[in-house]
Amino acid sequence: MRKGSAIKCGTVKNEMKNVATGEQSPNTRPMSRKAAAGEYMNPAQVEHFREMLTDWKQALMEEVERTVHHMQDEASNFPDPNDRATQEEEFALELRTRDRERKLIKKINESLMMLDSGDYGYCEICGGEIGIKRLEARPTATLCIDCKTLDEIKERQMG
Repeated sequence: MRKGSAIKCGTVKNEMKNVATGEQSPNTRPMSRKAAAGEYMNPAQVEHFREMLTDWKQALMEEVERTVHHMQDEASNFPDPNDRATQEEEFALELRTRDRERKLIKKINESLMMLDSGDYGYCEICGGEIGIKRLEARPTATLCIDCKTLDEIKERQMG
């Protein structure tokens, strides 16, 4: 395990054993924000992530607008069934993409609310720091890498 990445709710080895046996770890309550306080998520970092999330949300919203206009402008009744099928498939693909982006916008809004409450950057399970590098890669992350790994292991075991 990397230095400084210990799970607050137990070691990875014990948690993996608990996952395999279906037991609940006795230490799964998040630690307080004061205990996790320090230079992590200082005001400059908070502002950086707020700007990053806001810009990302704005770009997604512009893409939604573009899609609506594209679908309105391109909607045609082609006489050829193959052309109609192609257009319908393109629209279906765009709508699936927009639905995924809609869910992402919801996560972005939740992250912005967490920034406002001071909970952004802390794991929902163990209360530990998620880490700046992880947040840079995935700004909507709500779990530290160790808890996310355990979550994925549990998910694979459940089916």
